Amino acid sequence: MPALRYLLVALLTCLGLAARAEPLRIVSEPWAPYVYEENGQPRGLDYETSAIVFKRLGVDVQWTLLPWRRCLAELESGQADAVLDIFQTAERQTQMIYPSESMSDVEFVLFYARQRPYPFNSLADLQGLKIGISPGYWYANKAFRTSPLFIRESAPTHEANLGKLVRDRVDLVVNDRRAGLFLIHQLGLQDQVGQHSRVVGHDRLYLAFRRHPDLEGMAQRFDEELRRFKQEPAFVQLQARYREPAGDGTVNR
Repeated sequence: MPALRYLLVALLTCLGLAARAEPLRIVSEPWAPYVYEENGQPRGLDYETSAIVFKRLGVDVQWTLLPWRRCLAELESGQADAVLDIFQTAERQTQMIYPSESMSDVEFVLFYARQRPYPFNSLADLQGLKIGISPGYWYANKAFRTSPLFIRESAPTHEANLGKLVRDRVDLVVNDRRAGLFLIHQLGLQDQVGQHSRVVGHDRLYLAFRRHPDLEGMAQRFDEELRRFKQEPAFVQLQARYREPAGDGTVNR
């Protein structure tokens, strides 16, 4: 019976996609090492994982990298079918279909300019400081997200946030640890930017589909195939390629 149910879901999904006669449209914001562009081509741990899963499902995909707020707007307006690397919230669940399997786990930390190593052991240490954030991003730690102790200042890109940090325009920057270290290495800022070891918050990244009947079966098939792929040596090898930079500034590949 489970096999028959899976076959029926797969058939209905394929019929729905065939009726549209167009590829699945997926948007995301560049956030290395999860998804980014290199030499005009998308790359990254979560992008490549998703691409492999969709290839196994026989689904053609059109990828577009955009600013985060535009990603959300295109999904809401129906211009996009799914968004890669989004956090799950109760509000978003009413608009999106989340597979049960996440793409990656993330942990947010604070990055500081080495010339100005502000201490951080609790939120009280941030009083009066200006923290660089990313517009439209959801920070799971409610105390950090709503604290009146410090000022939040957004920047259009993660690169811009780090630029403001080294130019003393913000005091600290919040970012995922792995993404922040990867970007610092790419920009050659290892000697100028450090990170606090204390974690601000944990969360998970998903590939979420627009809530539409034609995409419900696709979300289920993606979830099941993603789970299978994560059990394979190929996924372990893919993760190894995108490990965070080592302490000496080199990138583990």
